[in-house]
Amino acid sequence: MVDPISSKACFDALRSYCEERNFEGWDPFDGLNSRIFQKSPLAKSRLARLMWIQFFKRSPVNFRKLTGVPTGSNPQGIALFVSSYCRLANAGESGAVEQVEQLAERLVSLQTKGYAGACWGYNFPWQARAFYQPKFSPTVVATTFAVNALLDAYDLTGKSDLLQTARSSCEFVLKDLNRVEDDTGNFCFTYSPTDHTVVFNASLLGSHLLSRVYSYTGESVLIDEAKKSVQYCCDYQRPDGSWTYGSKPYHQWIDSFHTGYNLEAIGMYGAFSGDSSFDKHLQKGLDYYLEQFFDKRGQPRYYSHKLHPIDLNSSAQVIITLSKLKLLNRNRDLAENVVKWAIDNMWSSKGYFSYQKTSLIRNNIPYMRWTQAWMLYALSCYLTSNDTP
Repeated sequence: MVDPISSKACFDALRSYCEERNFEGWDPFDGLNSRIFQKSPLAKSRLARLMWIQFFKRSPVNFRKLTGVPTGSNPQGIALFVSSYCRLANAGESGAVEQVEQLAERLVSLQTKGYAGACWGYNFPWQARAFYQPKFSPTVVATTFAVNALLDAYDLTGKSDLLQTARSSCEFVLKDLNRVEDDTGNFCFTYSPTDHTVVFNASLLGSHLLSRVYSYTGESVLIDEAKKSVQYCCDYQRPDGSWTYGSKPYHQWIDSFHTGYNLEAIGMYGAFSGDSSFDKHLQKGLDYYLEQFFDKRGQPRYYSHKLHPIDLNSSAQVIITLSKLKLLNRNRDLAENVVKWAIDNMWSSKGYFSYQKTSLIRNNIPYMRWTQAWMLYALSCYLTSNDTP
């Protein structure tokens, strides 16, 4: 059993660490923010951008100060902090509401302008194998987390402008994102307005956004479009319950935290719509997720086919997924083991969580969004869970 004092003490220390830094920091994918790289001819090369960003992501030595990569506010990270403090406020912590209001206002200010609705991107440019995204280019992933945070804040404060902004984001999803359709009229939302890539977790997050806003507005168009995306993605679920990352030949891996995104999104669609037609997909995927990616000690696997690198994001996501699906208390032993493993193996005495662990070394770079924001939210879910066993 996890000592509840140790997990609470860890949460408090992590919270202080993030607050002292005004929730700003580095990110595994922020290498292209390097002032040195941006001034070099390499900045125009797709291959050079891909290699540069992967070097920074994989290196256990932090070269960001040396190469001029500043710390910053990541909209997805701020969204996770908003949701974390909403949890604390709902649990009765005095002062948390004020923090929610300040962070929500900050999140709204980080919107990317020029699209059909409110939307958000990352505070760095990044190069993927399939496409390139300039700094703050909006994505359905960052936008969905922002909308969930704003609606969490709306539920707490009742401020109507937060709901209005969340509703505006539906226009971004419906009008700005591209779609990849099948023969039946079902479709996949693309990751961003500038690509045509099938990434299952991204499309399902779009469905999550639409279905949650539907639960407030009752607009049938939102839930109808959400269902088409869910159906498309569930049609690609493999017989063992898993999903590959996407449909491209180089997207054929299966990983832990994106599987968690898929399950959370399908479950939230069902909860908000009252539609149980995807329950069998959810259960099959959940069985695969819990059996494949976590051992009895609570140690996570990143990929289905290999253990390393062990990424703390995987530990955080399973706590969040189980909490959102109201299955955390039913799987309390697993949750406790996951938290215990994370604290025992990835916690730093400096007050933050380390990023990744390989068979040889531990990468201790304190990434604000990828590790600290995710773990603060996961621990807030873990410590305030009140779902029914």
